[in-house]
Amino acid sequence: MNMQKKDKNDPLLLENQVCFPLYACARRVVNNYAGLLKDSGLTYTQYVTMMVMWEHEKITVKDLGAKLYLDSGTLTPVIKKLCSLGHIKKYRDESDERVVIVEITPQGRQLKEKVKDIPQKICCRISENKQGFSMEDAKQLKVLLLKLLSNVD
Repeated sequence: MNMQKKDKNDPLLLENQVCFPLYACARRVVNNYAGLLKDSGLTYTQYVTMMVMWEHEKITVKDLGAKLYLDSGTLTPVIKKLCSLGHIKKYRDESDERVVIVEITPQGRQLKEKVKDIPQKICCRISENKQGFSMEDAKQLKVLLLKLLSNVD
């Protein structure tokens, strides 16, 4: 075991990283969603994809990927699974066959009712923490995360 004195300003100390608590927090939050999504049969990535579909109903695969910050290699299997579950359908644009469109199905619209309480349940789980986490904290965190996301490529 190395007993050298630790330099608190060492940029490679885990405790000095912004990325690590962000990574660990994202994993824990997504794990909380997993339990709540179990009855719907959706993974977290499928759930956020359906959130975009509920909002837009019909969207190009390219625009869907941009909204979710997902590349086609990650998005393609998600779309394929959601199609096989009957929640969305995928087809080529008649005016430009290079463009692929995904569209929500009636079954996909009905799924929204099944998961509508999940955001509130997540908020309750987070705010029940011993240290508390208010809605104002959540709003501030969202602003900061969106700012960070816009600066990370």
